Amino acid sequence: MKKFKKGNFLLISLVALLTLVLAACGGSTSSNGSSGEEKSYNLKMSVTVGEGSTWYEGAKKLADDVEKETDGRIKIEVFSNEQLSGGDSGKAVEGLAKGSIDLTFNSTIIYSILDPKFGVASAPFLFDNLDQVDKVFAGKGGEMIKDLLAEKGVHALGYGENGFRQLTNSKVNVKTPDDLQGLKIRIPGITMYTDLFRELGTDPATMTFSEVFTALQQGTIDGQENPIDVIYSAKLNEVQDYLTLWNYSYDPLVLGINKELYDSMSDDDKALFDRLGKEAAEYQVKITREREAEQIKELEGKGMTVYTPSADEIEVFKETVQPIYEKYESIWGADLLEAFQER
Repeated sequence: MKKFKKGNFLLISLVALLTLVLAACGGSTSSNGSSGEEKSYNLKMSVTVGEGSTWYEGAKKLADDVEKETDGRIKIEVFSNEQLSGGDSGKAVEGLAKGSIDLTFNSTIIYSILDPKFGVASAPFLFDNLDQVDKVFAGKGGEMIKDLLAEKGVHALGYGENGFRQLTNSKVNVKTPDDLQGLKIRIPGITMYTDLFRELGTDPATMTFSEVFTALQQGTIDGQENPIDVIYSAKLNEVQDYLTLWNYSYDPLVLGINKELYDSMSDDDKALFDRLGKEAAEYQVKITREREAEQIKELEGKGMTVYTPSADEIEVFKETVQPIYEKYESIWGADLLEAFQER
């Protein structure tokens, strides 16, 4: 048998070793984004409400910006009205946490299904104005919610805004807790809101938002509570006569991506999603605040009776719901509640 020279053997060994290294690395995607061809993604994103909402506009901005900056390498298809979860926003956040849905724009109220601590952000009459809201979410409170989201399998790209939740109904112009007695009000399906509206004397009913318009139309329920953009975009003025602007509960949104998906991305793609997600969330907040006053005027122009309670009337509501804080401080956690009460 012909013998190999020592130099030839070393060269063959080096080529074989290099081949094994390249095979192990895959060759097509860089793990840190510094070299090689980046991975392509076709992602799906769920939004709770319709295409006429600022939620959808914020989600579309993220999708359009990501596709543009990656030259189509990363595409995000946005689905309105929780089409990916059969109209059930609770299933949407569960799907996001588990990875069956890639991204969502959902309220922290809905995240309370995963952990009741998320409900602290919407505690009754917690905030007097949006300046207080911005300070808390830009500070310790916002960071603690992000940490809690990460524990549940969600990476927060930014905070959007559903806004202060207002009350609509078809029976009475609500000015005091006495006006609420016996009204059947649709609320989000979390225990804190059930307890809260029972304290106020109503008969609370839970259902997915996709069912609300029909239930109001048929008289199955008397009213519901939601921020102005949702009331406006869902055209609830067609089935509701009265709107009370009591700012009783703030409703933040989370622009979230499945954490396992996010963690698997290159550093460059992570940075891209963090930057564009933050920008999309800030854009959604901006247009929500810009449009609210005009939306209220339009709702009034379309026949709704709009009432803003006085400071003294709000104090009566605050006193009525004080037992909620006594019951839920231990559930939310004293440290988390304190972070949200900082002014």
